[in-house]
Amino acid sequence: MKYYIIAGEASGDLHGSNLMKAILKLDSSAEFRFFGGDLMQQVGGTMVKHYRELAFMGFAEVLANIRTILKNISFCKKDIASYRPDAVIFIDYPGFNLRIAPFVKSLNIKTFYYISPQLWAWKPARVKTVQKFIDKMFVILPFEKQWYEKHAVDACFVGHPLLDALQNIPKPTREDFLKEHNLSDKPIIALLPGSRTQEIKHKLPVMLAMEKHFPDHQFVVAGAPSKEKSEYDFIAQKPILWVKNRTYDLLQHSEAALVTSGTATLETALLQVPEVVCYKSSMISYEIGKRLVKHIKYISLVNLIMDEEVVKELIQHDLNEENLKTELRKILQAENRKHIQQKYTELQLKLGGVGASDRTAEEICAVLRNE
Repeated sequence: MKYYIIAGEASGDLHGSNLMKAILKLDSSAEFRFFGGDLMQQVGGTMVKHYRELAFMGFAEVLANIRTILKNISFCKKDIASYRPDAVIFIDYPGFNLRIAPFVKSLNIKTFYYISPQLWAWKPARVKTVQKFIDKMFVILPFEKQWYEKHAVDACFVGHPLLDALQNIPKPTREDFLKEHNLSDKPIIALLPGSRTQEIKHKLPVMLAMEKHFPDHQFVVAGAPSKEKSEYDFIAQKPILWVKNRTYDLLQHSEAALVTSGTATLETALLQVPEVVCYKSSMISYEIGKRLVKHIKYISLVNLIMDEEVVKELIQHDLNEENLKTELRKILQAENRKHIQQKYTELQLKLGGVGASDRTAEEICAVLRNE
């Protein structure tokens, strides 16, 4: 079978690569063509575009790059029409993928969506596009299946793929990790400011402001695969401590973390690291987003899944030096850490266990075999 996969972000590249491996176990002759990243490329197939060329965040940033986005959409449609895959698999990235889906369906190609866009929070009217143009939706958060079924969408809860990604990750010794990255023996606070330049610009300076308040710790930035250290140094206006493309290693040796909202909040929790969730965007993007997101109490996946405030969220104006100092001090206290980590264990149980990639691959291959 021929599979065309569209992943537009670093997390999509990770989960796409694991899904490709799972498909190959069931379909050894599978051919892949994809929008993705380095991890998907390592599995095999043909990468059409790297997600670095696709990542634009927020309303203002999207408007500024609208011509590039439209060109990418047009190119993608032409490439799919030329390749004629047996199936197109969309991975999150709704602003792009939900514009491609109607075109794919017009070619009578099977459409699968792995890792649902957060339509229950953001632009719920888009569910009409899913109803019409997606053959099967594979959801990774337990409450999403019921939401989609209310909207007459065929949805399958497969568990969260992060459990697969984290199941067998190696853990270097602390001594080796510190030596490899030229770090001191001080306890580590991990800084995860995101993978997009806009995210880093808005959040890294306030995160680094914690250094003077916690001199007994070292603050280490988790560098995104697509970024160079010079970009972080420029934004921070000084040389920083950093670890490139080794976020899991960094978290496993960290006492706490300051984390931008998104998948990273869940990764941090599943690695049992107490965290403060930090969100700040451009004022225009924030004001528009605040008016569009409805009935959602939290922005972090940890709190959304647990339906309670397990981790503190500092959003926009609340993300300032004084508030962040207060919250970081709290999660460094033993009693608070114990409570947070107990909640993290409950969170893992709610996510359905390992095997999301395999379950999704089995469903996709079964549908295609029965065609």
